[in-house]
Amino acid sequence: MSPLIIIATLAGYIALLFVVAWFASRNISGGSFFTGRRNTPRVVAAIAMVGAAMSGVTYISVPGSVAVDGFSYLQTTLGFFVGYVIIAYLLIPLYYRLGVVSLYEYLDQRFGIVAHRTGAWLFFVAKLLSASLRAYIICVVLQSLLYDLYNIPFAVNALIMMAMVWLYTRRGGVRSVVWVEMVKTIIMVCSIVVAIIYVIKALDIPFASAIESIAQSDYSNTLFFDNPLDRRYFWKQFASGIFLVVAMTGLDQDMMQTVLSCRNREDAQRSLMHSILLQIVVIVLFLWLGALLYIYIDSQGLSVERGDDLFGFVATSCGLPVVVGILFLLGVVASTYSSAGSALTALTTSFTLDIIAARRRYDETTTEGANSIDRVRKGVHSGIAVAMSLIIILFGMWSKSGAITLIFTMASYTYGPLLGLFLFGLATRRSVNGRAIPFIALIAPAISYLVASHSAVWFGGYTFSYEVIILNATLTILGLWLVSKPKQLPKADY
Repeated sequence: MSPLIIIATLAGYIALLFVVAWFASRNISGGSFFTGRRNTPRVVAAIAMVGAAMSGVTYISVPGSVAVDGFSYLQTTLGFFVGYVIIAYLLIPLYYRLGVVSLYEYLDQRFGIVAHRTGAWLFFVAKLLSASLRAYIICVVLQSLLYDLYNIPFAVNALIMMAMVWLYTRRGGVRSVVWVEMVKTIIMVCSIVVAIIYVIKALDIPFASAIESIAQSDYSNTLFFDNPLDRRYFWKQFASGIFLVVAMTGLDQDMMQTVLSCRNREDAQRSLMHSILLQIVVIVLFLWLGALLYIYIDSQGLSVERGDDLFGFVATSCGLPVVVGILFLLGVVASTYSSAGSALTALTTSFTLDIIAARRRYDETTTEGANSIDRVRKGVHSGIAVAMSLIIILFGMWSKSGAITLIFTMASYTYGPLLGLFLFGLATRRSVNGRAIPFIALIAPAISYLVASHSAVWFGGYTFSYEVIILNATLTILGLWLVSKPKQLPKADY
């Protein structure tokens, strides 16, 4: 694509972004930044949750993964469905009953202020690093496609992107994020469908023949029951999918702020269950697209070194109509901007309410309460935007492969202690020595990493995949049990 097309595409999307954010933030006071006034229609929340669950990394990586993993991702997706049922009918009623704005207020009510702040810090560190990494990836794409042509430094690229994200979220907060996520979902699905249509046209075969070609190829291998040592083994993927989605959606402020902005518990539950059904459809489309893209480049005698390069390479460099490249760029940019905006809003909410103003009850219905917290929130919001910009710039100076591997590993291990804390609180009626909780939250991931790193030697070739989060949470629960004692708690509260 020419630079003018890229610039026009970016300018058009950013203009759309600000129009949507302006529409969403009309008549919104600063005090509603955290909750969106809890009046989001459940249909909007359901569509927005599809986008919230899929970042630019998902958009690029899932189609490229089929060469190595086939459709095995669907095994994890089945676990996601079970996890969403648990979130909808266990966690959402709890959050609405307790009236929390930040999820980690539950830990305060159950275990005390130390647990509250420990959970908030676990989320804060993991989300700050992972969100910055996702933003960094799109900055790298834009740097090669556009900024390098004009000798614009990577740091300027990062600052421009985060400035745009800061501007569109600074007033509307959660409400802006929800509507932008909905627009992102629509753009993402349209780009996938259009790409599928044009690839089938380029292959010059009917739609039914294209589906048959996918089914007959090795790319469509889905269920792996043969080898328990394989990281794609069904029960490993299915079980880890359940735990991952409960931890990384149900216990993640970023993910849950959308459904918690619904009017009531029933709307939140319905939107969540409708969302997972839509997500399954979108994931199937991603996998179909990946198989078709590989079939197409095979027919052209072409290849890609990395699966992550597949979609962009075919969309922009293999003779497909320019509209495919434009929609690919829109999908990547929309995914990243909305993910960064959602993360910035969630980080602002958690840092303001959980770390700075913990135990200072937030009340958006009173002018004094809303204005007091809002002054703190504005400073936190700007500070986190600056921090994300600096981390993106540091990624640009760092070894790409090392940084990505390190940060994804850190982020995945961080959710284990959170999951263990919530499970222990919900499943037992024991009181915990609060001073020990931060140490348990550090020791459990460290032991999990040690075990996962040596599992092939210690356990006859067994290698951990996503299920390491189960080990992590289990060790956290064991540690909490060792520093706890029986105590009768009021059943109505928990």
